[in-house]
Amino acid sequence: MLNTGGHTVKAGTYWNMANGSRVQMEQEGVLPGSGTTRYIKAPVVVMLMAAPVIGLVFAVFLPFIGIAMTLSLIGKKLATTVTEAAAGSMSFGWRPVEAYLAGKKRKNEARAKKDKKDAGK
Repeated sequence: MLNTGGHTVKAGTYWNMANGSRVQMEQEGVLPGSGTTRYIKAPVVVMLMAAPVIGLVFAVFLPFIGIAMTLSLIGKKLATTVTEAAAGSMSFGWRPVEAYLAGKKRKNEARAKKDKKDAGK
């Protein structure tokens, strides 16, 4: 039985469909939330019968969840390592903290050699 927030309902246990929270209504009252919040009334007997099935599904898929999480962790670590290695091998040929207002040293050395050649002629 599907109910929405803000409506008056009878006593019972109601499960929020969006976040899985449980609301226990001891007597007739109004469900919390807006009209878009959906609740399903869950009789105790149905929940007791469903609990072992839900536990079995969790136990069956737990190894696969562990494998998927491990592979995800290894993939992220590998991608980070490769990215850092690629970034470390790149060189821009200039250092941002230096202004080079007078030009680079190579240009000054080239001028000095040119001046020596001109003086020698």
